[in-house]
Amino acid sequence: MSEERIVRRTLETPHRGRTDWARVDGMSEEQVEAAALADADNPPWTEEELMNARLVMPEDRGKVPISIRLDGEVVDYFKAQGRGYQSRINAVLRAYVRSQRAKYRP
Repeated sequence: MSEERIVRRTLETPHRGRTDWARVDGMSEEQVEAAALADADNPPWTEEELMNARLVMPEDRGKVPISIRLDGEVVDYFKAQGRGYQSRINAVLRAYVRSQRAKYRP
């Protein structure tokens, strides 16, 4: 992997997202609420979901570089969502591991 493509982030140099905050700041509370309700990919949480939510901080065990072969369909799906697709794949796999551990924990 080329060292020039590696981007390191710290708390002092956070990643700047692609959110158009000027546009959001110019919206009324009702417009923000309507936009959130119209987002099919991220519907508002129900009261039950809010009551059951908990903050989970990831363990800082670091990443392990590996080579893996995935179906093209899988890679295309995650890449289509934009930057950070490898992190999203990792998050999906981590959620699966945790669900399996919880299911089979004595």
